[in-house]
Amino acid sequence: MAKAKCYLLLCDQLLGEEAERIGVVSMCCEDDELDAKAIEVAGRLAAGPPSAIRWTKYALNNWLRQAGPTFDASLALEFMGFTGPEVKEGLAALVEKRPPAFQPDCPL
Repeated sequence: MAKAKCYLLLCDQLLGEEAERIGVVSMCCEDDELDAKAIEVAGRLAAGPPSAIRWTKYALNNWLRQAGPTFDASLALEFMGFTGPEVKEGLAALVEKRPPAFQPDCPL
């Protein structure tokens, strides 16, 4: 959570290698290796013990199911942010290669 907050709140670029290093993604590979890596992982899963994999996925996905309402709320809040005036200023600043000049807002 701490690393996610850091990157999300500061809008720093997160490259694949760093995302893998800090545990935000499970694995990364070069673009030209992607298909082969996906087939390799799928093959390992297909060759594994089906019941053990099924029940492990079920148990782990219970955590995601419990987070459903939180995820829905966070997604709605993100979309609300995408429609605000900061988007226009942020994009203009990016195009003009200047720091954005955001207006202060009422804190939560």
